[in-house]
Amino acid sequence: MAEAIINKVAESGLVTLDLEKYYPGEEIKLFDFKEYLFMGLILKEKEFREALKNSDWETYRDKIVGIICTTDAIIPPWAYMLVVSYLQPVATDVITGDEKEVYKTSFLKNIQGINANDYVGQRVVIKGCGEKIIEEFAYAEITKLLLPVAKTIMYGEPCSTVPVYKKKS
Repeated sequence: MAEAIINKVAESGLVTLDLEKYYPGEEIKLFDFKEYLFMGLILKEKEFREALKNSDWETYRDKIVGIICTTDAIIPPWAYMLVVSYLQPVATDVITGDEKEVYKTSFLKNIQGINANDYVGQRVVIKGCGEKIIEEFAYAEITKLLLPVAKTIMYGEPCSTVPVYKKKS
């Protein structure tokens, strides 16, 4: 008679946290002030306000929008505020910065939205492999979030982990 196969990973009590689930899912679209500047350099308030009023804001619907200026123009703070007032009703989120900054900020917001109380006293494995590339900042952020509550934090897969932290008794 063959012995029953025991799944030691399933019995280990490890909780796997997959950061891919917190990856920004919405499309990122950029709003570039350059398109609204006189000669690509000067913001004329009256013309700027009129151009914003006549813009098709639906192109930003359900997207994460990054506000940038790809020229060396000086953009006054109120102009950012005005653009956000148009984007907020249609966009999922509005963030100042280029696509890379918007991705990072959005990803960090998603991680910070994790309820750390769900991991109190748990042995947590932060999944290390997947379909998407997870940058180092995400691993650092999840570690900061879990450190005060988790019993242990590991990196990798349940069958092969790298110990990161173990709470001292």
